[in-house]
Amino acid sequence: MSFQAYLDNIAEKTGKGPEEFRRLAAEKGFAGPDGLLVKATVITDWLKADFGLGHGHAMAIVALLKGKTR
Repeated sequence: MSFQAYLDNIAEKTGKGPEEFRRLAAEKGFAGPDGLLVKATVITDWLKADFGLGHGHAMAIVALLKGKTR
């Protein structure tokens, strides 16, 4: 599955796109303009609990927050 396919599936499931997740992560203090401010586990736990994402999809959001797109 491509990175974009992960993001598309996440948007279908949650109704939220990449920019929304960036904003939400910043509001929670998980990410700033220079990247992640907490460990990936903290973010994946949040995404699993609040949005019902599986581990792979949560890690795609972590990659997005790190600036990785492939």
